[in-house]
Amino acid sequence: MEIAKHFKEPAQQMQLDCAREYDVRDEVQANAIEMMSQTKYSVHLSDAFTWLEAREENSIHAIVTDPPYGLKEYTDIEKKKLRNGHGGVWRIPPSFDGCKRSPLPRFTILDDTDIAALSSFFTKFAKLAMRVLVPGSHVMIATNPLLSQYVYMSFMTAGFEKRGEIIRLVQTLRGGDRPKNAHKEFQDVSVMPRSAWEPWGLFRKPCEGRVQDNLRKWGTGGLRRVSGKNPFVDVIQSAPARREERKIAPHPSLKPQAFMRQLVRAALPLGCGIILDPFMGWLPRRLAT
Repeated sequence: MEIAKHFKEPAQQMQLDCAREYDVRDEVQANAIEMMSQTKYSVHLSDAFTWLEAREENSIHAIVTDPPYGLKEYTDIEKKKLRNGHGGVWRIPPSFDGCKRSPLPRFTILDDTDIAALSSFFTKFAKLAMRVLVPGSHVMIATNPLLSQYVYMSFMTAGFEKRGEIIRLVQTLRGGDRPKNAHKEFQDVSVMPRSAWEPWGLFRKPCEGRVQDNLRKWGTGGLRRVSGKNPFVDVIQSAPARREERKIAPHPSLKPQAFMRQLVRAALPLGCGIILDPFMGWLPRRLAT
């Protein structure tokens, strides 16, 4: 999904304010005004890579996305085991307070072939993203502690600068399990820690010259501050998605709008531009913008 980010002001007036405040060049200002006067967002039903290949170069100002990690878990044999409620790659978390939890995949069982396929996917995505993003654009990409290294290497190999990580502090039901089929024998043992955080990779396409020059020409290169006094921070406390959000989109790793709004706002340093989510599998990410 492609989003022309906007706030309360009329789009044209907002862009004029940006131009005056940051001395944006006339032709850049005109292009941005035309872009912001169009529909606030557009949704494209297409293969993400096919769409990216057809998109013109230097036309996107940020990418904020939670990409698919589906490999083995969505094969026919594993989906059958999921529907049966036992066995295979899917783990059924325990229920608490009468609340039934959604199944979660075990990423620890991926073999070398699976990892190679994952790396190939993100390498292609990173190369396509590099082409469509304007210089200085940021990519914020959700991942998990077990697979993040493969995602990050793909983006750095494609030429992106790693600008750190955004840590979403959230208590989940991933990890903390006793050995499979030996729970009673090893009651005091967990095979891995209970996850209490979620990493988001933060990358930037190299700027053209200094950051200030890139901001004037492209409107990108930095992250929007929370306020004049406070910068955007890379650790964000976040609750799981609310029940109301899950009714809209019953996704196993749904991100709450309160968290997504902070990322989307920070991604456009001047508050103007196009944000792309090439893997919009659920509605709340669109609503967060």
